Amino acid sequence: MSNDPLLSSPRVSIIVPVRNEAKNLEIVLPLLPDVHEIIVVDGHSVDGSQEVARRVRPSVDVITQTRKGKGNALVCGFERATGDIIVMFDADGSADADEIPRFVDALIGGADVAKGSRFMAGGGSEDITFHRRLGNKFLNLLTNVLLGTRYSDLCYGYNAFWRRIVPALDLPAPDIAGAQGEMLWGDGFEIETLLNCRFAENRLTVVEVPSVELLRIHGESNLNAVSDGLRVLRTVLDERLNRWGRTRRRATTHVFSPSVREATTASPNRSAPPAPVLEESVNTAG
Repeated sequence: MSNDPLLSSPRVSIIVPVRNEAKNLEIVLPLLPDVHEIIVVDGHSVDGSQEVARRVRPSVDVITQTRKGKGNALVCGFERATGDIIVMFDADGSADADEIPRFVDALIGGADVAKGSRFMAGGGSEDITFHRRLGNKFLNLLTNVLLGTRYSDLCYGYNAFWRRIVPALDLPAPDIAGAQGEMLWGDGFEIETLLNCRFAENRLTVVEVPSVELLRIHGESNLNAVSDGLRVLRTVLDERLNRWGRTRRRATTHVFSPSVREATTASPNRSAPPAPVLEESVNTAG
């Protein structure tokens, strides 16, 4: 377990969505650095994931998500978080905990969002198949054309951002009840794409950070390449069609909450978060 004091300033909240990942939590949770808080959001697991999380990491905050799906789990974690920075971290062992300082460093360096990328120099994947890679490339190109972005990796869930931007993302609220327990739009695996679209819509400064996707340790992924790929495609198209209406509504209701960097610059009475220099350098692509 890392004791890097640089990760405690600014305060970091790591959100770990979980659904029947008890065996993986045994390995993954002890590898996470000592940060402000680790929030495990359980998706009604039946394998004792909650008990394992509390046993192997007693300080962890374990909550149960309000609906179903990874997107809802993440939003529940975002709402629970009290840190300055939110890090999205998968429980299956595919994310490398040693990369967290890269994301934090990118945010301290001026980014609103630090976005993991498997397809930039220094990144990679031990898990992606040929067809998933091809599909991701197509969806990535389509998104860049429709939304005016320059992402190199659209469908990767390893991201970090300042918590203050969450209200501007306009995500499905955790306390909205789904019909007969059904998921709302944004509750599923489309959440990564939805977040990336909303980052672009709010003109946030996004810095890509090279990341290597590791193999899942135990079990099988809940991801379905075809059905979830179609959800991603629908997300991109819907976001392009509905973007103007949301932007207009946000302008009239003042929903947007500025990033920490912008807020501290605008308010002379507010002290900016410390900007320590991490030993590990960040390779970025805007």
